[in-house]
Amino acid sequence: MASAMTRSQADAKGKKPARKVRILIGKPGLDGHDRGAKIIARALRDAGFEVIYTGLHQTPEMIANAAAQEDVDGIGLSILSGAHNYLFPRIVEMLREKKMDGVVVFGGGIIPDEDIPKLKKKGVDRVFTPGTKLQEIVDYVREHVKPRK
Repeated sequence: MASAMTRSQADAKGKKPARKVRILIGKPGLDGHDRGAKIIARALRDAGFEVIYTGLHQTPEMIANAAAQEDVDGIGLSILSGAHNYLFPRIVEMLREKKMDGVVVFGGGIIPDEDIPKLKKKGVDRVFTPGTKLQEIVDYVREHVKPRK
């Protein structure tokens, strides 16, 4: 009876183990509160994803450039300042300019319900509102964000 190969056996046979999904967590704009972003980053890391956190006060250009440099599969954006209708679509636009259309962009924070359909039309895949369970976000990422290579 044949058994499945372990990761070390696959490595010994020259096969590379699958690359972890890489998620960039960004805080665009002048919003100075990042506790929620850090909680999401930690939950995703604990769930087995590779997570890169950009820090506070990032421009769309900085986030798109970091995404390209880090070769990410998904970008989670957190915003509380109310500038989501400009900043989220601008990041999606910059990813398209960099030929990174396959990167899944999702976000959360203080975003009015009526703005969510507009953000989706502009390329934001999912918006999480306050009170969303961490497991729901982890499950979403696991289901919707896949390695691009």
